[in-house]
Amino acid sequence: MTHPRYPHVFTPLDLGFTTLKNRILMGSMHTGLEDIPGGFERQAAYFAERARGGVGMIITGGIIPNHEGGGGSKLSTPEEAAEHRIVTEAVHAADPDVKICMQILHTGPLAMTPDAVAPSAIRSRIGRFVPNELDEDGIEKQLGDFAQCAAMAKLAGYDGVEIIGSAGYLLSAFLVEKTNLRTDQWGGPFENRMRFPVEVVRRVRAAVGRDFIVIFRIAAMDMLEGGMAWDEVVTLAKAVEAEGVNIISTHFCWHEAQVPTIATMVPRAAFASVTGRLRKEVGVPVITSNRINMPAVAEEVLARGDADLVSMARPMLADPDLVKKAAEGREDEINTCIACNQACLDHTFGGKLTSCLVNPRACRETELNYPPVTLVRSIAVVGAGPAGLAYAVTAAQRGHQVTLYDAAPRIGGQFNLAARIPGKEEFSETLRYYNRMIEKLGIDLKLDTRADAAMLMGYDKVVIATGITPRRPEIEGIDHPKVAGYVDVIMGRVPVGKTVAIMGAGGIGFDVAELITHQGTSAAMDIAVFAKEWGIDFANHPRGGVTGIVPEVARADREVTLLQRKASAPGKGLGKTTGWTHKLTLQRRGVRMVGGVEYLRVDDEGLHTLVNGEPQLFAVDTVVICAGQVPLRALYDELVAAGVEAELIGGAYEAMELDAKRAINQASELAAVA
Repeated sequence: MTHPRYPHVFTPLDLGFTTLKNRILMGSMHTGLEDIPGGFERQAAYFAERARGGVGMIITGGIIPNHEGGGGSKLSTPEEAAEHRIVTEAVHAADPDVKICMQILHTGPLAMTPDAVAPSAIRSRIGRFVPNELDEDGIEKQLGDFAQCAAMAKLAGYDGVEIIGSAGYLLSAFLVEKTNLRTDQWGGPFENRMRFPVEVVRRVRAAVGRDFIVIFRIAAMDMLEGGMAWDEVVTLAKAVEAEGVNIISTHFCWHEAQVPTIATMVPRAAFASVTGRLRKEVGVPVITSNRINMPAVAEEVLARGDADLVSMARPMLADPDLVKKAAEGREDEINTCIACNQACLDHTFGGKLTSCLVNPRACRETELNYPPVTLVRSIAVVGAGPAGLAYAVTAAQRGHQVTLYDAAPRIGGQFNLAARIPGKEEFSETLRYYNRMIEKLGIDLKLDTRADAAMLMGYDKVVIATGITPRRPEIEGIDHPKVAGYVDVIMGRVPVGKTVAIMGAGGIGFDVAELITHQGTSAAMDIAVFAKEWGIDFANHPRGGVTGIVPEVARADREVTLLQRKASAPGKGLGKTTGWTHKLTLQRRGVRMVGGVEYLRVDDEGLHTLVNGEPQLFAVDTVVICAGQVPLRALYDELVAAGVEAELIGGAYEAMELDAKRAINQASELAAVA
């Protein structure tokens, strides 16, 4: 029976020897669970929860085939396969119809070991070591290790494997001229450069037999100057199809590329058209990915013919029941991935365990749970920002009677500011989710209500999530008409002049700079604008999609200088995977960034400072204060003095740089034991 709203999403896909029950899969994402003691048991719980949530197929995080393939979990022996069986059996027990495939990941020149190998001894821009150039024996060893890894995956109970041939890892390093300088049969013309990945597929298929899913992940557009040409992408796709892959998965971008592909500033399904073009060239199903975070977007992509399958990795961190909710018509209850990367990829590339800003349970399924309460309590939560919302919803899910107060006319707190920044429009999805959960759980929401101690005396417990107030530096002239606070600027309450100095280069300072230098449509909302700003040519697909294309950034007629007290480079504290995009965008718009600044005074001339000890005047029309926050704790102190059981969370607890990840995590952990 066809699903009324998602006919394409819920159409099974017949692979001949097996069938995928729907067209949404959980894409590969390294979480760190692969690398820790007890990690297989924790992966089992993590993946099983997603299997129960309705996905058709799961692809694990990358598993290396040998030592030189990089750090992390390796699979090459029957003993290691026995550990992996903990994961596969848990998934198949959760839902026998869900397929789970293991990604074989050989990081090649990006391996964090001096034993790293590559086609040529060329160090990646982001690599730690110069890799060792493979000789013929070394190449034969790698080919054998790929085949052995796949055979062990089958022994472990996986339904298939995904071979990653993209992102700057070993296989893709063979494909691109700049990383493959060989003159033997493995280098030179493209037919030789693609020989290694094609031979990997051949060896893997021979090792696993015909009735086993083999997926090849191809760099359909690698975003590299001098990267793969379109005809090379097609040639490789046809070659691996001929060697027996069942599915081709399209990937975009090498890790070292200077184009964002997964940040919140990227439009939804921005790259699906590239997948659609490749789909016309091959006879096997094709997967698309990147910034597809809601079922309606997946349905649109499939309906257009841009893919046969849609990969969602981070959205499955945010909400393991995404597919199930779509099937049941509960889309408004989906806790949507906002592509912030703060708890997932920033953690991954920082060597920390992956989780999710909007769902702190992700990857913690065995340790953070929300069991029903045995004693129902009446709880007042004061403040409906991220921390207050997370606490209220989690406590209500467990069965407590919750009343949520906020002095503002709407929920959201600082998230309402974030959603106004171009490129952060997705933040409004989190507020949509919380609004729906407040309604569903029967939380008594009292907006436009400034709670005081007298109102809160009758509750069993009071949770103070009153957040912060912006800090105003104590310098001469801070009340000058030139001075504006960041809240007023973001909300559009005050005029901003043609020349601006921003005091503070943390996340808020960068957001304000983005807002006041932005002109026209947000790139996150328009693929054509995004392509122009990042120098991507989707229509003609030059090498890598970007070769010879000059980014064109629409910029407001405004001169902006971003200042910080620290002598280090501004932007250093931004997110590891997205900070560079914010910094590069502002640099292209002509924003100056100055560190080592001591603020002296503001007067009619502008902002007087010392820069690295030398006097400097910033003769500006407007000075925007982004100088940190102060926690709002007066109500908490009053309640404690009155003997009321009260708890501080979020910015009211700690108001350094605003941190929704920390606030939601803290609130969820405390509500789990309330």
